[in-house]
Amino acid sequence: MSCTILNLDTITPQPLPAGLAAPAGTARPYGALVGMIGAQISARQLGCNLVVLPPGQHAFPFHNHRNNEEMFLVLAGEGEIRLGTERHALRAGDMLACPAGGPETAHQIRNTGSGDLRYLVFGTRQAPDVIEYPDSGKFRVMTGTPGEGGFDAVVRSGSEVDYWAGE
Repeated sequence: MSCTILNLDTITPQPLPAGLAAPAGTARPYGALVGMIGAQISARQLGCNLVVLPPGQHAFPFHNHRNNEEMFLVLAGEGEIRLGTERHALRAGDMLACPAGGPETAHQIRNTGSGDLRYLVFGTRQAPDVIEYPDSGKFRVMTGTPGEGGFDAVVRSGSEVDYWAGE
């Protein structure tokens, strides 16, 4: 097996692709730049991204995964993680995990500092996954990685249909 070594200095984080980037007028400021790492180093069951978050910005909506676990390593800057019903300060060198589970494992990172917050996100890539968004009552069902095919749907709780509807 060959080994692909990638230095973080060579990663150029980019805005999220259409469909994942927050539209103008979104309630909270979302401005993450993301550098996809996992696929570049031939990871198959573990994802890894470099996230660069400007001051005052959130990376993603408050969410939890039912099947996948995420781990964060803060490289630079200061921030805050909202985790379940609690909030915790983050700084360079901090590392934490958000296991799969319900709303008690929901998480969201925000930059509270005056410079960029840079961190690595590691996550398992188990499919399917159900991602819940407790603040908005939505959930997302994914059978693959975005952009790689598979089923991906975001719906709001309460919009479900009966199993036999339309059959």
